[in-house]
Amino acid sequence: MSYAVAAALQTAIYDRLTGDAAVGGLVGDAVYDALPDGALPALYVILGAEDVRDASDKTGGGAEHRLVISVVTERAGFAAAKAVAAAVSDALVDADLTLTRGRLVALHFVKARALRVGTGSIRQINLTFNARVSDDA
Repeated sequence: MSYAVAAALQTAIYDRLTGDAAVGGLVGDAVYDALPDGALPALYVILGAEDVRDASDKTGGGAEHRLVISVVTERAGFAAAKAVAAAVSDALVDADLTLTRGRLVALHFVKARALRVGTGSIRQINLTFNARVSDDA
């Protein structure tokens, strides 16, 4: 197994989302790897948790990354968050991302969960994706 491709995968996903016209049209530059200090916008995207498993085979090292990208909003209802979630999914599913290390073999949508957070004034959609990478280093 190799975890060495994780940073390259995260950077490529972040770059894809920040460079995507549809995502940008909905959230502007509010796509985060880490939340900034201060007030947050009413609608934003944040890269979240990741679970990685070995996917090496006789051709070389590899890993399967199960990663979560969240859409968070203070706006009433889920409509705005769902529009952003759809744009995020469209930007990533089967994307041909170039990594600085290794190679993306596949990137697929796994599931989504929409929920109210805390007292219900915050709405969040957690999108889970599965990325298969090989480490060609």
